[in-house]
Amino acid sequence: MTRVTTLDELEALYGLPGETSTVKEVDRVTPHYAAFIEAAPFAALATVGPEGLDCSPRGDVAGFVRIHDERTLMLPDRRGNNRIDSLRNIVRDPRVALLFMLPGIGNTLRVNGRAAISTSPELLQSFAVDGHAPRSVIVLSVESVYFQCARAIVRSALWDPARHVDPKALPSAGQILAALSRNKVGGEDYDRAWPERAARSMW
Repeated sequence: MTRVTTLDELEALYGLPGETSTVKEVDRVTPHYAAFIEAAPFAALATVGPEGLDCSPRGDVAGFVRIHDERTLMLPDRRGNNRIDSLRNIVRDPRVALLFMLPGIGNTLRVNGRAAISTSPELLQSFAVDGHAPRSVIVLSVESVYFQCARAIVRSALWDPARHVDPKALPSAGQILAALSRNKVGGEDYDRAWPERAARSMW
């Protein structure tokens, strides 16, 4: 395999970015970028720690990532599987990135910065849904914001219903758990109970 091992080799291969690729990057949330964040129901949160990298899906009603000001975002940590991989990383290394995705929209939005975890009672309560407050809120200090072009979404036909994958064509969560645990957990009972369990523990 021929490897690229230096920045000079890499830049010779790809060339320099055009002006549109650089002018779009700013160090704050502009009104244009705020519109994307406020409309987004989903983001992928990337963190880094001593054990390596983590990328965690985050989703809620549109605008679930709050714009506190042009240099500060707030993200509630809703109920999940309690692995808290992202939070463990943030405690030890504050560098984070968010990739916002909006159904039907080709462009994605990237935010890089540094994060802290807040358990301020007033802040937690301000994110409550149906009386359920998150256990913590990730407070992100923005360092760079820019939109990503739509080619990846177009190539993947991500929002085209005709290209959606039939869930029955893939192993279910229960099947995966059963196989990996030698049938100690998971199975058909897990799959059957999951929708109701998820509905009870959404917030």
